[in-house]
Amino acid sequence: MTLNITVLISGSGTNLQALIDAQQKDQLKGTITQVISSSETAYGLTRASNASIPTKNHILKNYYKGIPKEEVELRKSKREQFNLDLANLLIYGNIEGITKDETYKKPDLIVCAGWMLILSPSVLQPLEKAGITIINLHPALPGAFEGTHAIDRCWKEGQEGKITKGGVMIHRVIAEVDRGEPILVKEIDLIKGESLEEYEDRVHKVEHVAIVEGTNIILEKLSKKKDSVSKETKIKLDELSKEIDAIKEENERLSKA
Repeated sequence: MTLNITVLISGSGTNLQALIDAQQKDQLKGTITQVISSSETAYGLTRASNASIPTKNHILKNYYKGIPKEEVELRKSKREQFNLDLANLLIYGNIEGITKDETYKKPDLIVCAGWMLILSPSVLQPLEKAGITIINLHPALPGAFEGTHAIDRCWKEGQEGKITKGGVMIHRVIAEVDRGEPILVKEIDLIKGESLEEYEDRVHKVEHVAIVEGTNIILEKLSKKKDSVSKETKIKLDELSKEIDAIKEENERLSKA
C-alpha cells in the first residue's frame, strides 16, 4: 500500500533533496506526490522538477497585494483566507475546496521541510478532520529555541557556555509553534570556539538524516494503521456476506415450504 507524501518548502530545499534521494534509493516508505512552496523562487521547486515531482506555489504576498501594512484587520482577513485556501489545496488539490481532479492524490503525510510560515488552526483542523498527519523539522531540541533563528540562538548560548548540546527534532505540528510531540530527536555537541557557519553545517548534515528517519517512522505507523483498518473492514464485510447468504438460504427454504 503506497502512502502519499506532500512536502512543504520555502527555500533551497536541501531537506527535500534528502527525501528525494531516499525515495530514489527505495529508502523512503512512501511516495512524494507533490511539493508546495511558499515562494515562487525557491530552489526546492527546481529540485522537485528535476525528480519529476509535481509542484505548486501558494504565495502569501499575493494575498496582501495592494494592501498597506497599516490596514491591519484587512491583512488579517487575507491571511486567514490564505490559510483556508492552503488547507483546501492540501486536501482537495485546489483552493476552491471541491473534488474536481479525480487524479489528485490526497496526502497521507505532509512534511514541512523548511516551510517558513506558521500553520494556524484554520489549516491544521481541516487536515486533522481529513485524516492527514503533518510533521515538521526543527533545528533544536524539544522545548529549546522555538521559532525562527534557532541555529543562531543555540550556537550563541553554546559559545557563552550556557548550554553544551544543540540538536534537531522531527515533531508533530500543532498550533503552538515547534511544541508538537517529538517523533525523533538527535543531539549535537556544541563546540566552544566553533564558528556559526561550522555549527550550521553540522546541523544541516544531521537534518538530512533526521528528516528521512522521522518521515519513515510516521509512514510505518500510518501503514500499520491502514493495514489494521483494512483487516477490520474485511472481517466486517465477510461477516456481512455470511449474514446475506444465511438470509438467502432462509428465503429459499421458505419459498419451498
